[in-house]
Amino acid sequence: MTSTSIETPLIGDLQAVTDDDGPLATVRVGVVTFPGSLDDRDAMRAVRLAGGSAVQLWHGDHDLQEVDAVIIPGGFSYGDYLRAGAISRFAPLMEQITHAASGGANALPVLGICNGFQILTEAHLLPGSMIKNEHLHFLCRDQRLRVENADTHWTGEYWAGEEVVIPLKNQDGQFVADNRTLDELEGEGRVVFRYVDENPNGSRRNIAGISNAAGNVVGLMPHPEHAVEAGFGPDSSARGDVGLRGGTDGLGIFTSVLRKLVG
Repeated sequence: MTSTSIETPLIGDLQAVTDDDGPLATVRVGVVTFPGSLDDRDAMRAVRLAGGSAVQLWHGDHDLQEVDAVIIPGGFSYGDYLRAGAISRFAPLMEQITHAASGGANALPVLGICNGFQILTEAHLLPGSMIKNEHLHFLCRDQRLRVENADTHWTGEYWAGEEVVIPLKNQDGQFVADNRTLDELEGEGRVVFRYVDENPNGSRRNIAGISNAAGNVVGLMPHPEHAVEAGFGPDSSARGDVGLRGGTDGLGIFTSVLRKLVG
């Protein structure tokens, strides 16, 4: 009796949506790891699935390694001691990121996801602050969002008014700011994402994500890196019916910045 070998593809085998040798592969996107980061590897995988080159960055370094963009991922940096993101803003690499992201026409694109959004507000790259969810509980759910601004470095693959389904998981996810700041964000088109149907954490004006004035810095509470790969995403999509875990509405966040940078 002879044995037969059957080759079965691995679930989750990396398949980029673009040619590995294409122009997007030349874009280097750095992903910062802090003590307590949870989603840095997920963000790096999302960059690779989008067709870019992911570069791991360490919070204690002083060198951005000539990356073209930076993602500050989710997690609980420094255990969220003092305040979520309050210690991380003083990390040596954050000084480099803050300087590069404020560099005028050629400013570094920066995306802060969940804890990364909290860090961006603490570093004053974005206004407002993040506090405990209104119901004081940790929240984990698939969340429907509306894209309000499709002109940022990170949302060019969407259109204004488009809806997406992105996983949401946080405890300090309530975005707050004074009315003057909120009016400025609204008036300048800097509300990038808004919660649809239900406000899950009490954020002012249903805000789920915002940008700086130049549009190169974006922060959002939901996790687009968890909605980039069929079989590992949400069970639903705002773009039509999908199979179990088949939602990939978040992939456009990562392809947006790659295509923006290759111009």
